[in-house]
Amino acid sequence: MGQPWMLVRAAAILLVTRQTLALSDIFEDGKSDKEILDNLLRATRYDKRLLPPVQETVKVDVSVLLLSLASPDESSLKYEVEFLLQQQWFDPRLKYSNQSRYDFLNAIHHHNDIWLPDTYFIMHGDFKDPLIPMHFSLRIYRNGTVFYSMRRHLILSCQGHLNIFPFDDPECSFSLESISYEMKSIKYVWKNDEDVLKKSASLATLNAYLIKNQTLECNWNNNWRGNYSCLGVKLIFTRDRAFYFTTVFIPGIILVTSSFITFWLEWNAVPARVMIGVTTMLNFFTTSNGFRSTLPVVSNLTAMNVWDGVCMCFIYASLLEFVCVNYVGRKRPLHNVVYRPGENPVIQGDKKRDSTGVANEIVSCTNCGPNPCTHTANNGCAAESCLLQVRKKEPPHPIRVAKTIDVIARITFPTAFAVFLIFFFYHYSSYTHSDEHT
Repeated sequence: MGQPWMLVRAAAILLVTRQTLALSDIFEDGKSDKEILDNLLRATRYDKRLLPPVQETVKVDVSVLLLSLASPDESSLKYEVEFLLQQQWFDPRLKYSNQSRYDFLNAIHHHNDIWLPDTYFIMHGDFKDPLIPMHFSLRIYRNGTVFYSMRRHLILSCQGHLNIFPFDDPECSFSLESISYEMKSIKYVWKNDEDVLKKSASLATLNAYLIKNQTLECNWNNNWRGNYSCLGVKLIFTRDRAFYFTTVFIPGIILVTSSFITFWLEWNAVPARVMIGVTTMLNFFTTSNGFRSTLPVVSNLTAMNVWDGVCMCFIYASLLEFVCVNYVGRKRPLHNVVYRPGENPVIQGDKKRDSTGVANEIVSCTNCGPNPCTHTANNGCAAESCLLQVRKKEPPHPIRVAKTIDVIARITFPTAFAVFLIFFFYHYSSYTHSDEHT
């Protein structure tokens, strides 16, 4: 009974001794990392289907390095984000002897033989295929620490306040979590508790202006799957204000103010005033329609709709003002007045001038005798005994009315447009700041 037991024990000791000698031999200087990994990943000592044998939950340190940001155009809500996702964890099964001359082992060709976290991306968008097949790196350090990096390219469908476009700041977000292991098995944490994403020194941007980024843990109330470790990334972009000012707002201001030039022209300068009014209107239609074709299609009223509508109203109102002035100026006067350009209206009728050259109005008096007499107002019958029939006040001449309308328009139109500009930019800029604070 004792002899078989002794034989089994001796065989076990011999097997352990052989394995120890094999390990010592494989880790000697001169051995390649492939030979070391082939020995570490033998089927008899390593199974990638099993979690790393640690006492607590497997902790995966995560960091993100931004490589490039891009958007198809200025008005798009789709942003392409290219980044390097770095994951780090501890696997005691992959420790190797310090006799090796390697600080770490390049395990890129053993990618399919090593346990890796099954990281899953939760996002509003899609993946973009890598440009080259080799888009990851895998390193194993002496103490069993595994460092896994992979390049990812996401196309995110972001959220923006299109009612204040182009003063909105689109917000993009995506999350990552384990697809199969719950929190009791794997826990994702941000490496070094970093609050923001790291940016590459050669970060490239195209129509994407990142103003803020944030790393956070997912809100469990909004977690769609439950007790799974989850990390989130929030990216906040802004629009290029200079682009919209140079292509939309400044040209619009120039066209609207150009339509006001007609108020300083003569009321009867029909060709010049018609040309300015019609030309500014057509130019504004052309520029606004060309830019509107690139805007996102929404059902609600946006800041750009307000801008286009008010500017068009001012241009059209200036054209209507010319039509009104021209119509009033060409009306036939109700009294006999001769109007010469640069002179005051001269009333033709029964007027006499005294020796001083002052015109005296002719009035009738009923108390001069059996027949009424006519004479100047300051001569003849006594004032207290004469009943003066003073001519009624005549309406102003149409040309004078037309000129008065132009004078009023020179003040009201620019003032009203200036008030609109102040209100427009102050309102939407304050709306943007209030969104940022909330």
